[in-house]
Amino acid sequence: MSDKVQQPKDNTPPINRRHFIKLSGGATAVLSLGFGGWAVTEIVAGKDPATDWRKSVCRYCGAGCGVMLGMRNNEVVRIRGDQEAHNKGVICIKGATLAQLNKTPNRLTRPKIKRDGEFVDATWEEAMSLVAEKFSTSIAQNGPDSVAYYGSGQLYIEESYTANKLFKAGIGTNNVDGNPRLCMASAAVGYTQTFGKDEPPGCYEDIDHANLFFLIGANMYECHPPLWERIMIRKKADPNVKIIVVDPRKTPTAQRADKFLPVVPGSDLLLLNAMACEMVNHNLVDHRMIAEHINFSNGKEQVTYEEYKRFLQDYTPEKVAAQLGITPRDIKEVAYDFATSGATMSMWTMGINQRTQGVFLNNCLNSLHLLTGNICRPGATPFSLTGQSNACGGVRDTGSLAHLLPNGRLVANARHREEMEEIWNVPKERINPKPGYDAVNLFRAMGEEKVKAALIMCTNPAQSLPNLGAAIEAMKKCFLVVAEVFEDTETAKLADVLLPAALWIEKEGVYGQSERRYQLIEKALDPPGEARSDLEIVVELAERLGHGELIPAKTAEAVWDEYRKVSAHSVYNFKGMTRERLKKERGLLWPCPEEDHPGTSRRYTTGDPFVSSDSGMQFYGKPDNRAVVFLRPYIPSEEQKDGQFPLYLTTGRVVEQWHTGTMTDKIPELTEGSGPGRLIMNPYDGWRLGLKDGDPIEVSSKFGALKGKVEFSENETVGVIFAAFYDTKFLINKVVADHYDPVSKEPEYKVTAVKVRKLNPEEIKLEPL
Repeated sequence: MSDKVQQPKDNTPPINRRHFIKLSGGATAVLSLGFGGWAVTEIVAGKDPATDWRKSVCRYCGAGCGVMLGMRNNEVVRIRGDQEAHNKGVICIKGATLAQLNKTPNRLTRPKIKRDGEFVDATWEEAMSLVAEKFSTSIAQNGPDSVAYYGSGQLYIEESYTANKLFKAGIGTNNVDGNPRLCMASAAVGYTQTFGKDEPPGCYEDIDHANLFFLIGANMYECHPPLWERIMIRKKADPNVKIIVVDPRKTPTAQRADKFLPVVPGSDLLLLNAMACEMVNHNLVDHRMIAEHINFSNGKEQVTYEEYKRFLQDYTPEKVAAQLGITPRDIKEVAYDFATSGATMSMWTMGINQRTQGVFLNNCLNSLHLLTGNICRPGATPFSLTGQSNACGGVRDTGSLAHLLPNGRLVANARHREEMEEIWNVPKERINPKPGYDAVNLFRAMGEEKVKAALIMCTNPAQSLPNLGAAIEAMKKCFLVVAEVFEDTETAKLADVLLPAALWIEKEGVYGQSERRYQLIEKALDPPGEARSDLEIVVELAERLGHGELIPAKTAEAVWDEYRKVSAHSVYNFKGMTRERLKKERGLLWPCPEEDHPGTSRRYTTGDPFVSSDSGMQFYGKPDNRAVVFLRPYIPSEEQKDGQFPLYLTTGRVVEQWHTGTMTDKIPELTEGSGPGRLIMNPYDGWRLGLKDGDPIEVSSKFGALKGKVEFSENETVGVIFAAFYDTKFLINKVVADHYDPVSKEPEYKVTAVKVRKLNPEEIKLEPL
């Protein structure tokens, strides 16, 4: 455990809990910062004052906010934002309720085995013996590709790294994927194609220097409140700072924008190409940047800047504005502001990534920064926000997806396989050259009985996958081992073996958030009952499958020491981040190659240890040190409105809930704040359909149907309806299409053609809502 931190003065006055719930939608906070966001600094979780304050990191999103744990009698009684962390003491209402997280009901405390359709308690020996037997038998009879691992962007780095190593270098299958495929794969491929390496080139500090924020497909006000608060602080310091928001919905973020573009769902590649067209046609580009640091490509071969300009002429503002649902003037103004602000910071998340053209969209966002020179300077950077707490560090960086190997390596690259075989000390050709199943196709393979046994850890695919009805039926055909914190999740219900897992501060490990910052979470509580860390579970499975020698590091600290040395063989180098440093620091940004290195705020420029160019800019992920601007044509989504399905459904999150609500929906204040899942539409659409606010309805697509209630909101665009996916009684993903980007394999949650009808009284009687 790290040294105790001096206890803050505990003189905050009490606040009426019910009153604040009405104000903030679900958190009893002692301070709201007053910039029109959902950010707070503390929640009163009990009457007793804390006697011991310890630094930690929030369990939820990829913002990776530092928190202070107020401990008393081996219990968390208070939570505060960490003033010394990057979030400067600001946390969201979900983070503010973390003191309740480890006390939530329905914890899984003993292993369980399903017998005759019912779960019965088992010992760890019984459970793990059965798991090892089923995996070993399947491998022996059907080959290593008959088993799989489906992980999470919420596991610690040490856990994902070890599971990835076991399955790829031990068992010999690349069937290693996870929920980051559903949220960040397009961003990862987009960065890699443009710069040669994954992860953002900038950092959160850029918010403090930006003159223009271009927010597209990101509802930061609700989904990343502390970062939104930082934007608001920047704008308060300089009222000339502009915020441009591109979103089909008038979200709380859009409501606070200086300019809001309500584009038609699925059309925004037209916008990005039109902005680029306006820039090149009106000399709003950085010609020196283009000459010295950029190549142009059509995806197959290198082309010239002149060919790029000709390609863009099909996307003039006048040609595409009608399809976008905005005006040519809107496009021209935004292009001008983006190019001339002096420091533009783009920020995006699922609205861009969860698309069948997600990679192209990421390419084009990166391209706008390259063309205008808005990169590698304070406040000028393309920044992909992360949804999960450790999707970056734990999955993208460790290579824990079906096509990846650690630190930016690819399964399909023979040299990369040889490097990892040597580093991991396994025989040559041990790593399969064929990428494994991505998330969508992994569960399809279960349905086809090609994958016969799977380990699922720290995620809830039976609620989060698209075309959910088909995915659930597929899981029923596979021997499922689910390591889970709660025994009542939708995925836990489908398991053949349930393994009780430790939660958050009941174990130790490192999280890596959106800005490449690695932060240590130290153990502060014991897990309940017989629960174990996911690392312990993977280590035991390795031993039982005969791969114990492959996994010599059996504790989180030992794994971290191994992995940071592995990183030294790459430009992801964080060898200098020793455990002792992470215990003291509020995280460090890689690259960080030496123990005295301060970490790297901005990549590819002066200060990055891998930049050697005298020009001060070097895109060293590419052989010629030049980034790539791609010619990316607009291809309409397969999901198009028509007479049968006249509306677009888009999905997302709400401020009080996180992902499938597995954790947050067990906290009463958050549940009360969010209310139940529902379908939200513009009143005009409701009027056309003969609906009233609160009516029972059915929403359906080509993929499935779901019953629920409708809510009207003027903030929804006509023709677009919205639903969040946190409520187990409102499984909206049963309706969502499972089309995916052909390169990243990330599904398109944001665009599904649907229809809505009012339920008649007899249907309501048969199936009460």
